[in-house]
Amino acid sequence: MPTTADLTDPCRTVLEDGQVVVVGGRDFRVAVSARRRRLGLTVERDGSLVLHTPQDCDIQRAETFLREGQAWLADKLRRRAEHPPAHPERKFRDGEPFTYLGRGYRLLIDGEGQAPVRLHAGRMVIGEGLARDPVQARRALVAWYRRAGQRWAQGRLQPWAARMEVREPDIVVRDVGNRWGTYRPGVGGQGTMALHWALFQLPAHLVDYVIAHELAHIRIPGHGADYWALLRQAIPECEDRKSELDDLGRRLWLGGVDGGA
Repeated sequence: MPTTADLTDPCRTVLEDGQVVVVGGRDFRVAVSARRRRLGLTVERDGSLVLHTPQDCDIQRAETFLREGQAWLADKLRRRAEHPPAHPERKFRDGEPFTYLGRGYRLLIDGEGQAPVRLHAGRMVIGEGLARDPVQARRALVAWYRRAGQRWAQGRLQPWAARMEVREPDIVVRDVGNRWGTYRPGVGGQGTMALHWALFQLPAHLVDYVIAHELAHIRIPGHGADYWALLRQAIPECEDRKSELDDLGRRLWLGGVDGGA
């Protein structure tokens, strides 16, 4: 269980990973990274607040950073309240809409017993037996997105890594919680990039943006001015793509199942 710290407590001088700190009546979960040099703040998709810190970050430095960022945070939370996430739920029945790489596919229930989930003739096809069990159907659809996304992203990684002059990391597609992607350094500098399976519902240029976004972290941790300057070299319109991702991402299917009749 994470501990909660009062930043005025003189007995605690260094923040710990997973700790929760309270400033201005708000809770911030601490995420410590050995690669980070600056502090950062993110609002996760579930509305939680994360304070990103380097190792050995003292409490006073964190408190100053958070208090100076109160106006930015208030504006971010206001805009989030005005445009809340609207992730849909899905039924597993003929005609239900699904998307892959920005293209829409209507669900087709198939009783022929072929592959559990596949794309065929412009339809997303699922086995009849699976469709009768929403839990298993959801699991099969998510597994399909993971496999298809892994194949697609693997083919896109090398050109982006070459453009950004970084070594290709290992890549996995899975549920990464409240992020679209993450990068974790590894022994020898290769590291691992993880992409959210739901990301592959978006148009290809937005998946490319997330891939480039994470590759930039191989060279620069955090999201300071130097980071955005690097990303802008690879994608000059990166701010536009980020805005488009924020807009479309809040309406993606994240696996919710409509249990109604």
